[in-house]
Amino acid sequence: MRAQMHHDATASAEELPDVGPAVLNGKAMLDTPAGELTLAIHHQMEPVEASWRQLEADPWNSLHQGYDWCRAWVQTHDHPLAIVEGRLDGQIAFLLPLEIDRQFLVRRAQLVGSPFTNFNSGLFSAPFRQAAAAIAPRDLEALFIEALHDHADLLSLTHVPLNWRGERHPLAALPHVRNQNASFQLPLAATMEESIAPLNAKSRRKKYRAQMRKLDAAGGYEHIRPTQLGEQQSLLECFFQQKAARFAAGGLPNVFQPADTQAFFRTLLESDKGGSDVPLELHAIRLKGEYEGRIAAITGLSRKGDHVICQFGSIDDSLLPDASPGELLFWLVIERSALSGAAVFDFGIGDQDYKRRWCNIQTEHHDILLPLRPAGRLAAMTHRGMARTKTLIKGNPHLYALIQRWRAMGTSGQPPAKTDD
Repeated sequence: MRAQMHHDATASAEELPDVGPAVLNGKAMLDTPAGELTLAIHHQMEPVEASWRQLEADPWNSLHQGYDWCRAWVQTHDHPLAIVEGRLDGQIAFLLPLEIDRQFLVRRAQLVGSPFTNFNSGLFSAPFRQAAAAIAPRDLEALFIEALHDHADLLSLTHVPLNWRGERHPLAALPHVRNQNASFQLPLAATMEESIAPLNAKSRRKKYRAQMRKLDAAGGYEHIRPTQLGEQQSLLECFFQQKAARFAAGGLPNVFQPADTQAFFRTLLESDKGGSDVPLELHAIRLKGEYEGRIAAITGLSRKGDHVICQFGSIDDSLLPDASPGELLFWLVIERSALSGAAVFDFGIGDQDYKRRWCNIQTEHHDILLPLRPAGRLAAMTHRGMARTKTLIKGNPHLYALIQRWRAMGTSGQPPAKTDD
């Protein structure tokens, strides 16, 4: 047997073990020290819904791979599915809800909805997470290649924390590269005071009181969280408008502009079953007095168990910018999350100043890149090179600021507006 491949090495069909996985009834099968591991591919969600619901109940698994989240994306996007069902000795071990996206003639098998996920775990049973370390990396690679090579050129799992809640990711031995972006979290205690204690609590309380005074002087505000679908959809439309104006001011492309993207978020709102776990809920600062009824700031949150993720946010620059309504809204939703028993408030992936001000935990993310066919090898090399280059650039604040300025001026012909949302 060859030595275990380095974590950044590129696998290929030529590197498969001499005795590879067998195929029986359309399933790739391999005997491992952990037991017989089989992979089956499904092109629809419904046949595996029961297993999906079972696995998504595990708190370790990301809400972004939950059934309702993925169904909302599938209903609004026309990408072929290749859902990988893994079983160990006949018991459900994991599901990877993959869609096939073609980029520059390369077919990528990526997790459903990857452009709008803040962290990806896949769906794994607790027993398999414990047993996975006993499976040789080359065997795991060979099994995925056998199962997926007819469907895609590259298995690309982006935004994967290899260490999450004290556990190593069961696919961490597959080839991967560090993603240029990390995610930022704030652990929550029973009260807001306890939650912000590890931060500069005195300064943060002082800023909060100043925000309140400025808003009260202008007539006051309401923190709203609509529960009726019509009100939620109206607030979502307001977010799309605010975000479009913000991107235009910064000279940046509007990632929320495509019709299918907007339809996805509308469908998420419709997926809310009214429980404590919610795929998307909207919060906003609505002003009183001089700006009666105007929406100054909006944020969208998702919750699974004790984990709250901030999916997006926006502000109206024309409404009391000195009062920082966006920062005030974060205070209010973090406080509400702490009082309702959440343990983690997650600002998601991407390095921005306001996230560093609120968070004292930074989680590295990696992109798992397993070539399945020759075309995938070049795509994986390109992906790794771009990720490392972006990491280098983001590690140099002066160079990063300069490139952002060039990018914005190239889009709008004007210097970029300051953005923090």
